[in-house]
Amino acid sequence: MITQVDKAQSLERLHAAPEILRVVNVWDAVSARAVAALPETRAIATAGHSIAATYGYGDGQIPIDTMLDMVGRIVEAVGDLPVTADLDDGHGDAGETIRRAIGKGVIGANVEDRLKPLDESVAVVRAIVAAGEAEGVPFVLNARTDAFVRAGGRPLDESVADAVERGRAYLDAGASLVFVPGVLDADVTRRLVDGIGERKISVIGLPGSLTSTEYEALGVARISYGPMTQRVALTALQDLAADLYTGGVIPASTRSLN
Repeated sequence: MITQVDKAQSLERLHAAPEILRVVNVWDAVSARAVAALPETRAIATAGHSIAATYGYGDGQIPIDTMLDMVGRIVEAVGDLPVTADLDDGHGDAGETIRRAIGKGVIGANVEDRLKPLDESVAVVRAIVAAGEAEGVPFVLNARTDAFVRAGGRPLDESVADAVERGRAYLDAGASLVFVPGVLDADVTRRLVDGIGERKISVIGLPGSLTSTEYEALGVARISYGPMTQRVALTALQDLAADLYTGGVIPASTRSLN
């Protein structure tokens, strides 16, 4: 039987491997099963924005009980695959949120700093790590810094320096990776890897970003896609609906995935 500890250790190994870990974000049980069915899938990541949208909430506004219920359903849907969850900023009490997430079968999470003061953000990381230790799970925290997405108009160099300072502090406090969302070009990515560490950075794939293979060559550990996967799916649905309204038919290539 594969335990939560086994799953957490597996995710850590995937982060440390030379090959970048590609995680395709899901938002409900059926999207999770569809991704989990692919032989290339090594781990499952939830998208908080997408789960919130599924229930009609804005990003970061979904009640924690609702979020954790869906995360638990996703864990059940994918069997032995490790599941890492997007848990926004920790929902007010990051340690308690992580304790409850572990109870749902989760072995890792993204938690964002929203550019709060560094000492407060480090305290959140420590609370998450302590919660994992208390539950007997080597919890895999992908500590997110919003140094770029909440940068405002500050110079790029300041955002890079801020991300590096925060990233090092989060790793020192027990985080496994540092998630730096944003459209990161090769130069910025190289500077972040040099400052934070090789195979210690997680990025997001957005329109205009580098390819996963290019990020891999720069020493990035993991790439995820956040709400973009749901947006692609909804774009396809809307395009199909428009075609059906004008006399189109369901494509013969359509597969049964549920």
